[in-house]
Amino acid sequence: MDVSGGRGQPRPGNDESPDHTGPHPPATPEPGHPADEPATGRPDGTPTPPATGQDRTPASTQPAPRTSDTGPGEPSAPTDGPRDRRNTPRADDTGGKRPLAHSGTGQTPPQRPQEKQRGGLLMGRPFGVPVYVAPSWFLVAILITWVFGGQIDRVLPELGAASYLVSLFFAVAFYASVLVHELAHTLAALRFKLPVRRIQLQFFGGVSEIEKEAETPGREFVLAFVGPLLSLVLSGLFYLALLAVDPSSVPGVLLAGLMISNLIVAVFNLLPGLPLDGGRMLRAVVWAISGTPMTGTIAAAWVGRALAVAVLIGLPLLTQSGALGSDAVDNVGMDTVLDALLAAILAAIIWTGAGNSLRMARLREHLPELRARTLTRRAVPVETDTPLSEALRRANAAGARALVVVDPDGAPLSLVREAAIVGVPEHRRPWVPVGGLAQDLTDGMHVSAELAGEDLLDALRATPATEYLVVEDTGEIYGVLSAADVERAFVKAMARPS
Repeated sequence: MDVSGGRGQPRPGNDESPDHTGPHPPATPEPGHPADEPATGRPDGTPTPPATGQDRTPASTQPAPRTSDTGPGEPSAPTDGPRDRRNTPRADDTGGKRPLAHSGTGQTPPQRPQEKQRGGLLMGRPFGVPVYVAPSWFLVAILITWVFGGQIDRVLPELGAASYLVSLFFAVAFYASVLVHELAHTLAALRFKLPVRRIQLQFFGGVSEIEKEAETPGREFVLAFVGPLLSLVLSGLFYLALLAVDPSSVPGVLLAGLMISNLIVAVFNLLPGLPLDGGRMLRAVVWAISGTPMTGTIAAAWVGRALAVAVLIGLPLLTQSGALGSDAVDNVGMDTVLDALLAAILAAIIWTGAGNSLRMARLREHLPELRARTLTRRAVPVETDTPLSEALRRANAAGARALVVVDPDGAPLSLVREAAIVGVPEHRRPWVPVGGLAQDLTDGMHVSAELAGEDLLDALRATPATEYLVVEDTGEIYGVLSAADVERAFVKAMARPS
C-alpha cells in the first residue's frame, strides 16, 4: 500500500517498498489512462451513473448520458519505471510530470439549485419518485392551447374566448395522461426492484429515468409494454365516458380529444425502434433470441434510425395526401411547412435517442472495467498544520497526487480538495495550512478498493463528493479516488467500440 501502515493508519513518508529507500521514482501514466484526460461531468464533481430511460409519449427520448460523448485526449507516451509495489495500475502515477499542485481543472465546481440541476420544476413525489416538469413543457402547452383552442372554436363557436381556456384544460389533462403512462413504467420498475431516479414531463412527452437495466429480457419486455398498455386503457375509458355525454358539448369535445391523443401515444410508442417503448420490446425479443442484451440494443437502435428516416419523409407525404384524415393539399402552404417541421423534430428526437441507447449500452458493457483500485491516486499523509508548500513537496517527491490529513496518531481526518489547492497562489502556500483546504471525511466517503462497475457508482452516488478515501477490506488506506477520474473513465468507456 502506498501510504498506509499495517493497522489501517497512514504511514508517514513516501510510497516505498521494504527494499527500497528514498523518494519513489516518478512514473509516467499508461497511454490513455483516465487520469490524464480533461474532466467532464456533473457540476458537483460526482460521477453520473447511467440511467435507462423508458420512453413514452409521442416522441420522448431516452435521456442521454451526462458525460461527454467526445473521445479522450491524446495520451502521454509510456515510459518504463518502477511500479507501485502492489503491481496495480494507478491513476496517479504521473510523478514529476504532473505534480499535484498543477493538476485538475483549477476551478471549484459550481453548485446549482436542486430544481434547476434536476431539469425542471418539482411537482411531487408519487411512490417516492420525484416528478419534474421541464421548461419546454410550457411551450408545448401554449402550442396545444392555441391549436386545439381554434378547433374548439370551430366546433363550439358560442364559447368565444373561453374555448382557449377549455383547450388549456385539455393540455393539462393530456399531460396528466402522460404522467400516468410514465407511472406505469415506474411501478413496473419498482416491482422489479429497479431504482427510478425521476420522471420528467418535457417537450413532446415524458421520460422515466430507470437507473439499472432489467435482469432478463422478459422483464425488459414487461417494463416497456406497460406504458403503451395503460395509454390504450385510458383511451378506452375516455371512449366509454364519451358514450355518456353529448359529443358536441364541452365534456364531449374534451373526452374525444383525450381518447384520440392517448390512442396516438400508445400506437406511436409501440413502433419497433429505440428509444420508443416498442423499440425496447424489440430489444427484449432479440435479447431473448441471441442471449446478449447488446445484440438487442444494436438491432433496435438501427430500426429506430430507420424509423426516424421514415417519419422525416413519410409524415409530410401522408399529411399532404390526406391519408391522415385531412384534405389533400396540392400546393405548399403554411400547414405543409408546419407538418415538415414537426416531422423533422420527431425524426431528430428518435434518431438522437437511438444513438444515445447505443452509447449507454456500450458504457454498460464496459462498466465492469471501472474499478476503484485502478482509478485510485497515490496519496501522502500530512498533519493539519502542515504548510501547503511542504505538503506539496512531499507529494511531488513521492509521485503522489493526493493529500490525506491525519491526526497525530496517523488516523485519517479529511481529504485536501484538489480544486482548493489550485486556488491558492504559489507565494501564499508556505503560510496556508492544509487543514483549511480539506473536506472532513464522512462514512460515505470511505470507498472499498474492491468496488467496481455499478457497485462503485452506487457508492459514489450515495455520498456526492469530489474525492473519496479508498481503503482495503482490512482497513488499510489505499489512496484517494477523484470523482473527476471516474468521469474521465466514463468518457473512455463510451468512446471505445463494443
